[in-house]
Amino acid sequence: MFLLKAFTFSPIQENTYLLHNENNEAILIDPGCYFDEEKETLGNYITNHGLLIKYLLNTHCHLDHVFGNKWVYDNYQTPLHLHQEEIKMLEMAPASGLMWGMPFDNYKGPLFTLTPGEKICLGNDCLEIILLPGHSPGHLGFYCKEQSFIISGDVLFRESIGRTDLPGGNFETLVTSIRNKLWALPDDTLVYSGHGPVTSIEHEKKHNPYIQ
Repeated sequence: MFLLKAFTFSPIQENTYLLHNENNEAILIDPGCYFDEEKETLGNYITNHGLLIKYLLNTHCHLDHVFGNKWVYDNYQTPLHLHQEEIKMLEMAPASGLMWGMPFDNYKGPLFTLTPGEKICLGNDCLEIILLPGHSPGHLGFYCKEQSFIISGDVLFRESIGRTDLPGGNFETLVTSIRNKLWALPDDTLVYSGHGPVTSIEHEKKHNPYIQ
């Protein structure tokens, strides 16, 4: 069974997710730690729980979701997994950081591409990879059917949706992703978003003003 720990990092208030099991194996998703004290907070949690970081995943590669990629690789030697179409977004991220006044050192380690439909597993606990473009071209969601949750990145928020005015964004594509992929999940599925509080598919179907 996955245990889920969420951290909120950087001035952009990005949600970083750490999933680990009873064998102390872990999956780290979208490390947004920017400041040294944020990296220390994440590192202390990993150390105190004796975790082995088996996978480093990005839902997408906008700057606030990749700030900590290099730090994770440097400290835990865990290579990055992402969708093929996000590689260009990753390469663009430092330039975006300069525009936002938040320079950072980008990840330069090995890249492994993820294919929608395949699964990332720690033992018997698995995340299914779902392609959710619109906010970013190769945006992925990570769905755990057995525990009824999805790590949705910046596609769907509580009563809101991701921006589509950034490079690679498209409003109609985003709405289609939500209606065709997320709405197909059970209503009781919890949605852990890239920003803001947890929500559910049922709540968003009823109350999200952007998807009616």
